[in-house]
Amino acid sequence: MAIATRPKPRRRLSMTSLIDVIFLLLLFFMLSSTFSRFGTVDLMAAEAGQGASGEARPLFLRLSPEGITLNGAPVALGDLKSRLGEQSEKQLLLSIAGAVTSQRLVDVLAALRGLPGLSLTVLG
Repeated sequence: MAIATRPKPRRRLSMTSLIDVIFLLLLFFMLSSTFSRFGTVDLMAAEAGQGASGEARPLFLRLSPEGITLNGAPVALGDLKSRLGEQSEKQLLLSIAGAVTSQRLVDVLAALRGLPGLSLTVLG
């Protein structure tokens, strides 16, 4: 004759220890990471009533995945600041063509930073 055994009742899992471990991991990653600003790019919105003067022709800078052109002539990113420093006109239209990454746009804007009297308009 077989003795019938009662099935053991299942023990419920305690979530307290799991929550403690998650909290400790969260605390560890928050304290071990650094929150620093690597660089900022100042952007200004266009204001109404600003326009180009009649005698100054704007420069046209085209940013594409293939490269950078200034008034149709190819230019390297490192030479951009020196080429624009030679120009007497300081109004610059920046056109973004194709699938240009945001990092490439930030690199160009950082290269243009610090040019005296530069008026930059970013076109879509």
